[in-house]
Amino acid sequence: MKNNLIDKNDCYYDDFSKIVEMIETRRNNVYKKVNEELIELYWDVGFFVSKKIQNNIWGSKVVDSLAEFIKNKYPTLKGFSRPGIYRMKQFYETYKDDEIVSPLVRQLSWTNNLLILSGNKSKEEREFYIKMAIKNNYSKIELDRQLSSAYYERYMLSNGKALPSTTKTIDEDDYPNTKLLDLYSLEFLDLPNEYSEVDLRKAIIKNLKNFIL
Repeated sequence: MKNNLIDKNDCYYDDFSKIVEMIETRRNNVYKKVNEELIELYWDVGFFVSKKIQNNIWGSKVVDSLAEFIKNKYPTLKGFSRPGIYRMKQFYETYKDDEIVSPLVRQLSWTNNLLILSGNKSKEEREFYIKMAIKNNYSKIELDRQLSSAYYERYMLSNGKALPSTTKTIDEDDYPNTKLLDLYSLEFLDLPNEYSEVDLRKAIIKNLKNFIL
C-alpha cells in the first residue's frame, strides 16, 4: 500500500503544516472556551449558595440536599458533592471583591484554581501564583511543584529576582494527553466514565452550540 505521508523535504510540507497548526489552534481555543464556561458555572453556583447561606435561608442540610438533588438529576456529573459545592462558595467569596484577580481565574482550570486556593493564605501570594500559572501555562503537576517548593517565599527572599524553574519530571512531555487533562476540566459535559474522542468532540460542540443560542 502506498504511503501518502509526506516528509519535510516535500514541497507541500510547509503548507500542510500550516493547516495542521490552524486545526490545533482551533481545538485549543474550543477547550479553553469550554473551561471558561465551567469556571463561570462554578462562580455562579458559588455566588448563589453564598447569598442563600449569608441571608440565613440555607443551612448545611440544605446544601446536602442540593448535592443529592444534582446527583439524582445528573448521575454522571462530577464536582457537585457537598465539599465541591462549598469549594465553589469559597472560590466566589475569595475573589468576588478582587477586581484584578477575579477576571484572571477564568483563564485557569478548576484544578489549578483549587490548588492555589487551598495552598495560599494571602491575597498577594494567590495573585502571584495565578499570574505565574497563566504566563507559563502550567499543568496541574507543574503548578503543584511550584507550590510545594514554596516558590513565592523564595522569590520574595530573593528581592523579586527571577529564580530557576524547578525541573520537569522525567518523560513528562512525552505524554501530551495527560497534560491536556490537567489543563482543562470538562466535568460539566456530563460524559460517561469511559468515552471516546468522538464523544468528547460532540459534547463540546453541543455545549458551545447551546451557549451561542
